[in-house]
Amino acid sequence: MRAFVINEYAHPSKISVVSNAPEPKAGKGEVLVDVYSAGLNYFDILQAQGKYQVQPPRPFVLGNEFAGKIAANSPIPDGCPFRPGDRVFGGGQGAYGEKVAVPWQSLVSLPDNMTYDQGAGLYVTWPTSYEALVGRAGLKAGEWVLVTASAGGVGIAAVQLAKALGAKVIAAAGSQEKIDLSVRQGGADHGINYTKEGWQKEVLKLTGGRGVDVIYDPVGLIRDSLKCIAWKGRAIVVGFAAGSIEKLPLNLVLLKNISIVGIHWGAYTKFEPSRVPVVWQSLLDLFSSGRAKPVVYQETFPFERLADGLLALEQRKTWGKVIVRIREPEPSQTKARL
Repeated sequence: MRAFVINEYAHPSKISVVSNAPEPKAGKGEVLVDVYSAGLNYFDILQAQGKYQVQPPRPFVLGNEFAGKIAANSPIPDGCPFRPGDRVFGGGQGAYGEKVAVPWQSLVSLPDNMTYDQGAGLYVTWPTSYEALVGRAGLKAGEWVLVTASAGGVGIAAVQLAKALGAKVIAAAGSQEKIDLSVRQGGADHGINYTKEGWQKEVLKLTGGRGVDVIYDPVGLIRDSLKCIAWKGRAIVVGFAAGSIEKLPLNLVLLKNISIVGIHWGAYTKFEPSRVPVVWQSLLDLFSSGRAKPVVYQETFPFERLADGLLALEQRKTWGKVIVRIREPEPSQTKARL
């Protein structure tokens, strides 16, 4: 099968799609999924280079987020609700291949009104943002939320979710184009450019001098953002897309009576599995009601140009969720769109 295989650690730009990768075999409790679209994530770039905290033994197929359908030759384990041909989205190592083997519990039924491209970016991005805001920060209606990298995959999801939960949202991005997108497609109330010196003063002005109640940061801007956090504010560490892990002035944590919390959604299946279906039900309700919808980058990359997509993501040239098309969908699936 065609796949993006990591034989030796290297930047994705130095790796090409191969056509002779062995098809995966389903283990106990696993199903086989024909992958149609896959979501690109920053951690894929790290994993390809051996720099991520989760490193499968080589060789391995890169990618962790996908949408497709249960393969015709898939085994159906006891208790599995899916059948061959069912449309699903999910997560599991090997998403950048034409077929992937994953535990059936790692799959969710793809809503009828969503395309594979829209579904491919749901599994990591949206529950991360939802649980960060609701489960970790305890966001309340009427509070102020600052979302950094607000036009990115998790950022635009966080903007939409915060608005759906009744918060007032300040979208922070590095260009006017991304700020405008955060307002237009995310629904942010205000937008600021965090590349401009003293941007925190603008946040304080917008909030009447009190600062934001919640900071959602997937970039590595917690330290800078603490200059505009409110008393008893909560700062959520989502990731370090800027490339470096911050060192924080803990005296500010004490003086402002604030909390700094992390979100590691991938670990919930191990440490808090009962929370996973609760989060997904809340998200699916939001999607079905139209209060939230996936935002997909304007260019869908063909499989052969996967490395170009990851490079564009790394260089922050994209917005929303970046998708690679592993195989073309049936004509009927190109029309369904939320």
